[in-house]
Amino acid sequence: MTDDWPHIAPAPGTPACGPPSFQPESGWWMTRHADVRAALTDRAFQVPAVDTGPPGTLAWLRATVSRFSPPGRHADRRAVAVSALAPLDPDDLRLDAARLTVAVLDRANDRVDVMRELARPVPLRTLADRLGFADPAAAGTAVVVVAAAYHPGVDPALTARADRAVTALLALAPQSPPEVLANLIGLLVQACDATAGLIGAAAHHLLNPAVPRAAGTVPTADLLAEVLRLDPPVRATRRVTVDGVRVGGQDLPAGSPVLLRFDAANRDPQAFTEPATFRPGRPGAGLLTFGTGERGCPGDRHALALASGVLDVLRERCRRSPTLVRHEPHPTLRVPTTLEVSVR
Repeated sequence: MTDDWPHIAPAPGTPACGPPSFQPESGWWMTRHADVRAALTDRAFQVPAVDTGPPGTLAWLRATVSRFSPPGRHADRRAVAVSALAPLDPDDLRLDAARLTVAVLDRANDRVDVMRELARPVPLRTLADRLGFADPAAAGTAVVVVAAAYHPGVDPALTARADRAVTALLALAPQSPPEVLANLIGLLVQACDATAGLIGAAAHHLLNPAVPRAAGTVPTADLLAEVLRLDPPVRATRRVTVDGVRVGGQDLPAGSPVLLRFDAANRDPQAFTEPATFRPGRPGAGLLTFGTGERGCPGDRHALALASGVLDVLRERCRRSPTLVRHEPHPTLRVPTTLEVSVR
């Protein structure tokens, strides 16, 4: 194995690992791997509640998907997502994503913007097709609009656009009960920015001409695992305590807002040997970027397959242009705005 792998520095604002700390403006922060894992698996920590809205709106969607559901509704709604994903073979998703990526590159000139042409459109179109949406390309376009307003507190204009996009997605979705439809759309939304961020980060770090030739023999899945660890597209997730709980030597009262910092926990030296080193295939305590426990991502294998299908082709045919990469402004996501590559 080569030692000449890329150095992936912590993203700006990534905190150091340490005991749980209270931040006056945002509540408690968890940065150590063990503490984040404990919070993800302890029922004293729950996803913050969201308000609902009229059927077919963004607020209705948020309140109906398993991602934001309260404990009493979460298991049944998660089962809908698990059931929808069960027939989808990750290997088939990977091949579908690779074929679509090849088609995009074949139509391109000598350069292509990975973020605009591939990172969102290919995974969304692939997954929408497999989930039975009538027009996968149109569904993917609508999902991007919904994802931009998915987390509470966004601009009202974005919410209005997202309401219209939810209506469009319901019209494209296979006939099902409303709760099933919401969770099918939820799968697409969850796959949107996070998968795009992973593809963008992987292209940025691994398509550099300086990456060693030996990288070509390393499985894409092993490379993606280290990108997920060192430059996660989901940097943090939120919880609130519903009971008083002690974690990492600190007592948190009920009602405490908590921010779980994946970006810090994935670099915890107590969980990963030489945590700053890019080491494909490394053993370790387990990535936390997809969550864990009863609220862990139900589609982690599918998301990795979609990203792998795109990156397999990019590794073979593309090199990154030496330009500065900027990221979309977001408190918990890290997604490049543009990323140009040359096509061979």
